[in-house]
Amino acid sequence: MSEANPTVQKHGPKALGLAEFSALMAFLISMVAMSIDIMLPVIDVVGAELGASGKNSSQMIILFLFVGLAFGQLIYGPVSDTTGRKPAILTGLVIFFIGTVLAIVAKDFNAMLAGRFLQGLGAAAPRIVSMAVVRDLYSGRAMAQVTSVIMGFFIIVPALAPAIGQGILMVAEWRMIFYVLLGQAVLCALWFGLRQPETLHPEYRRPLSLLNILKGAWEVLTIRISFWYTIAAGIIFGAFVGYLISSPQIFEDLFGITDTFPFYFGALAISIGAASLFNVRLVVRLGMRRLCVTALSFQAIISLIFFGIAMLNGGMLSLPLFMIWAASAFFLMGFLFGNFNAIAMEPLGHIAGVGSAMVGGMSTFISLGIGGMIGNAYNGTVIPIIGGFALLGVLAILVMKWADRER
Repeated sequence: MSEANPTVQKHGPKALGLAEFSALMAFLISMVAMSIDIMLPVIDVVGAELGASGKNSSQMIILFLFVGLAFGQLIYGPVSDTTGRKPAILTGLVIFFIGTVLAIVAKDFNAMLAGRFLQGLGAAAPRIVSMAVVRDLYSGRAMAQVTSVIMGFFIIVPALAPAIGQGILMVAEWRMIFYVLLGQAVLCALWFGLRQPETLHPEYRRPLSLLNILKGAWEVLTIRISFWYTIAAGIIFGAFVGYLISSPQIFEDLFGITDTFPFYFGALAISIGAASLFNVRLVVRLGMRRLCVTALSFQAIISLIFFGIAMLNGGMLSLPLFMIWAASAFFLMGFLFGNFNAIAMEPLGHIAGVGSAMVGGMSTFISLGIGGMIGNAYNGTVIPIIGGFALLGVLAILVMKWADRER
């Protein structure tokens, strides 16, 4: 598909302004990030209190949310193509609310994992259907620009969430964190329900049937660009998931950082947001594909260099060197999230709900498997993380080249 001639389509007389729309979409999408990042400083505490077998087992508190997210994305997209975007998102927020309550009252580790699964299942609705809302209104480079603006708002959450979790743990028990998540769910429901008009036109609604879902899924699987860019997104996001679930152990075990962990995590998250803001202009000048290849190439090269340094030092890096690598890798990753999604979704405007479900679900399942392997491979060194970024960066480039081979 051509990247030229960005298309913007505003539906309805009550369409929100770009600033409010972007902030609202970021707030909805951030349900997932908030639910993950606010827990990072406390997962070992929660795991120990509820009977997890060890620190690596405590990672399941994060992974089970991703499992629910992956399944939920496959459900809400097709549902939103039938009912409209608003009912699907509001239903997901109700499920998220129920999962959060279950986590609050959990007495053992299995109950906590069940609550986290339901949180992910519910948060999938605002996460995936919000992207269908964006695709209803924008396409092409305009969609990539809007997505980058949304990411600029969104990055505030992972920058602040760990500090919020750490702060809560200083003055209250960890269960209070879930009350904060309840509050976000209520605010999302009120803001979205009262302010955002329905974006799916009646003529684009599709009857909810297995045949229609399979037809839509088949389109995603057979449109070369959509399929392979979804694979590439899953591969590179898998590296990031591996970092997410390992980061508390890395900072505590390798660098002795506990109380100040949220500030280091937040600083690295800001680098992703900064890239997203640069992307708003660069995507117009360079195009989405060229920008993605350039960012991935630099990320792979930088990771290979630091991987070599770590190998020469027994798998270890000093804290300054690790922060330099991570800030560089995450900054470059900030150019990928919005662009990969925009490229994959570009041919799928007529089935934005099913399309966003397939793109989001497939990429999440891939990243979940890869991230889980990286997290489980954590061995007290930086080798699994940095090596994963290097290897997966190269693999994602090869997948992109394969996807664009017949363009």
